Amino acid sequence: MNMKTWVKIFKALGNEGRLKILKLLFDGQERTVTEIKDSIGISLKATSKHLIALDNLGFLESSGKKGGVWYKIDLRNYLKVKEILRKIF
Repeated sequence: MNMKTWVKIFKALGNEGRLKILKLLFDGQERTVTEIKDSIGISLKATSKHLIALDNLGFLESSGKKGGVWYKIDLRNYLKVKEILRKIF
């Protein structure tokens, strides 16, 4: 990975809300935005913004089903990041 990519990754990981989302999803389970919001205790708008940022980095996989969007963590392309998060969580 190049330096710009690492800067984006560390900016994403430097946000408490995003870290809470990653910690919640680290178990591999799929969750809706509402479930994530309720679990980490921030607004729906803030949760959505954090999910978009994490999704744009490629940290999440999303699927539309049951009338909503379901998110789960996907760090297959970020094994070093996954290793770091495993040590943190």
